[in-house]
Amino acid sequence: MPGIHRSIAYFSMEIAVEPAMPTYSGGLGVLAGDTIRTAVDMNVPMVAVTLLHRKGYFTQKIDASGWQQEEPVEWQAEKFLQELPQRASVELEGRFIYLRAWRYRIRSAGGFSVPVYFLDTDIPENSPEDRALTHYLYGGDNHYRLCQEAVFGIGGVRMLHLLGYEGIKRYHMNEGHAALLTLDLLASEARKAERSAFTQEDVNNVRWKCVFTTHTPISAGHDRFPADLVERVLRYPEIKTMPELFFVDGKLDMTHMAMSLSNYVNGVAKKHGEVSSQMFSRPIDSITNGVHLPTWTSPPMQKLFDKYIPDWRKDNLGLRNALTIPKEELWRTHQEAKQLLFDRIQAETAVSMNPDTLTIGFARRATGYKRAWLLLNDPARLKAMAARHGGLQIVYGGKAHPHDEEGKQIIQKIIQSAGTLAPEVKIVYLPNYGMELRKLITSGVDLWLITPQPPLEASGTSGMKAAINGVPSLSILDGWWIEGHLEGTTGWSIGEPETPGDRTQADLQSLYGKLDETILPLFYNDRPAFVEVMRHAIALNGSFFNTQRMMYEYVLKAYFR
Repeated sequence: MPGIHRSIAYFSMEIAVEPAMPTYSGGLGVLAGDTIRTAVDMNVPMVAVTLLHRKGYFTQKIDASGWQQEEPVEWQAEKFLQELPQRASVELEGRFIYLRAWRYRIRSAGGFSVPVYFLDTDIPENSPEDRALTHYLYGGDNHYRLCQEAVFGIGGVRMLHLLGYEGIKRYHMNEGHAALLTLDLLASEARKAERSAFTQEDVNNVRWKCVFTTHTPISAGHDRFPADLVERVLRYPEIKTMPELFFVDGKLDMTHMAMSLSNYVNGVAKKHGEVSSQMFSRPIDSITNGVHLPTWTSPPMQKLFDKYIPDWRKDNLGLRNALTIPKEELWRTHQEAKQLLFDRIQAETAVSMNPDTLTIGFARRATGYKRAWLLLNDPARLKAMAARHGGLQIVYGGKAHPHDEEGKQIIQKIIQSAGTLAPEVKIVYLPNYGMELRKLITSGVDLWLITPQPPLEASGTSGMKAAINGVPSLSILDGWWIEGHLEGTTGWSIGEPETPGDRTQADLQSLYGKLDETILPLFYNDRPAFVEVMRHAIALNGSFFNTQRMMYEYVLKAYFR
């Protein structure tokens, strides 16, 4: 049976396994994909569970006014996945909802693989309404989301059992969407003891099996459901006997439930662990995120690493030897990656970019706290700065959530500013920021910009992807950059770590000051010194902020403790 060889069950609502499969919305799914690929590389006995989103997240269209429009993504699962015959069921609102699984295998060159199971309710046994429960990622109202997360968590545990995975020792919940899996585990413990109600012993046994990773310090990012909805939808009356495990202020709190029933809880950066501990009034550890180096290193840079650091894929720490790469070769290789990005920009937008001009990248989910507009806040000063030093180019990308009006306004503001800033500053906004575009942008710009409102950046991984490609960051000291920043060595900071109140003007002055007085002069007047920063970004940040190091920490702290 397959379960004999699998002891870790990894649950993530979204997983990016390959660019052609729209099974993710952004950073959470990309990180999940990197985590699984690294488990494959390291022979970690893992099985993964997610949902099959037949409508994808959405295709981003930007109209003539710069406003984002959303269109469903239609794709054929049969082209990528193997349908399995097993059928699990979940009882919701007094009726049974049936689900099937589709399997995708992520394999290593050595033959080891991790199966990823995509759960799907779109089968004839279900009503039209229930068939749509797995169609949309983060779609619908509270009722839709609660039913969807029950299918994911409860149905996922049951499907693993049907598939023969009896040897699971740890259930890793990647965010609170999977928290309802704990209910099925509790019920299983009670059944084994021939009891009809949960006891503290059941709680202790389930807690030992579960691991939880929280990814956001933003309250809106944590799912909460009204008690009356929970009572109507779920058939677990036992939760009323232990409300302290499940409810906060009268609502079923998925993050609280996952934390209450896990023996190990972590944030995704050191600062995020501290912020989360204060936010939830409980000790929370941290394992800083990383990126999967073979996935996110550009083809030209891979060839360069193969020449000077031949074992870098197996031993990511070997990237510290990037300091021995000749500067001329590193710059020439970076220019190749830059041209790949510029070719894509030319094809998609008909905009011609100059490879000799300093190019800044900012590509992230478009939402208020990430402050994508900060760089453009003083157009006159930015234009004068660019003219004085030799020009400036900015490549933007990122989707706004369909219900995030502020995020859509930010995209529109950026696009409309292009005319005002030209010709001294050239701006392009590339739609549909997915896996392929992520790789092109993070490797093809000269400087990576991150400007969140602290302490709302849990970790961030885009700057890590840039670093492994020799692209230094200019960033607010938040998330992973607090750990990765060495001023003038791996990149540059914006503002002070602890600035109370509205820090917009202070951060803007710091951002412009670093560009005008340090980065632009370095790029245009002392290229060898700029390339030295590039080498250190690879050697110091690339060698540490990778999923190989991250997985070692999960194995030691969470999986096999």
